[in-house]
Amino acid sequence: MSTSPKSSTSSQLGTYLGLSAVLVGMVVLFSSLSEYFFSADTFVAIANEIPALLVMAIGMTFVLIIAGIDLSVGSVLALSAAATANAILLWHWSVLPAAVLGLLVGLLCGAITGGIAVMWRLPSFIVSLGMLEAVRGGAYVVTDSRTQYVGDAISSLALPWVGGVSSAFFIAVALVVVGQLVLTKTVFGRYVVGIGTNEEAMRLAGINPSPIRIAVFAATGLLAGLAGLMQSARLEAADPNAGTGIELQVIAAVVIGGTSLMGGRGSVINTFFGVLIIAVLEAGLAQIGVSDPSKRIITGCVIVVAVIIDTVRQRRVK
Repeated sequence: MSTSPKSSTSSQLGTYLGLSAVLVGMVVLFSSLSEYFFSADTFVAIANEIPALLVMAIGMTFVLIIAGIDLSVGSVLALSAAATANAILLWHWSVLPAAVLGLLVGLLCGAITGGIAVMWRLPSFIVSLGMLEAVRGGAYVVTDSRTQYVGDAISSLALPWVGGVSSAFFIAVALVVVGQLVLTKTVFGRYVVGIGTNEEAMRLAGINPSPIRIAVFAATGLLAGLAGLMQSARLEAADPNAGTGIELQVIAAVVIGGTSLMGGRGSVINTFFGVLIIAVLEAGLAQIGVSDPSKRIITGCVIVVAVIIDTVRQRRVK
């Protein structure tokens, strides 16, 4: 049974309120546990920390909505940053064409992942797992397994803009708005949701899902390339180990935001909340002195609880 627009709107509003309540509750909790948490410095640090994670999470939202997954985004981040650094340091390119090269590398990696998965009808989990290793190896080859220090060549993305917050954060937020509009207000967005909901029905309606699937993976790779630029700007270096394990954080943020792992349902704005929840959780746990292994346990439990709560809520809506 399909839900009415009114019930769908109510459900979305309930999700926004629920995620906001969780976020506020975490801020209150950590503020009571640490006298240093509730401060401008903490929130500015969080804002400057999340742009790379956020832009990758935008792409992953679309991937999960079409019932796919991309485990290679962390490796693509590293390779894109490495390609940009090489163009600047070895080939003496100016910043703009070097940055474009990094973005194109990300776009190509995503297109290859989506193309292989679609053409050979392979699970995107397996294809992206292979790409994770292959692209990471490419990052090591390009950098000769060494960190490439680019200095302040691309540091403008990380420079304070308003209140100490970098321009990268505002770019990431702007992309959240664009991503949400694409998902909810365009034909492409409706096709993405339709493919994730019932791909066979889309075929019977005369719509070929293949190019849409490839486009989603290519866009995710492009965003991972942008994340590589953002991270290089912040660290003033391209590290072949950059982004190791970040794909799990990306998927966790999207799932916490309520995007279904089974496809057909998701929201870029909710993903933004998911990223903020993970960032606040990590910052708060660090400030109260929780060890890294304990942080991983707590974060994992939060993810599982979020999935359970979202599943129960969706069953009630239906």
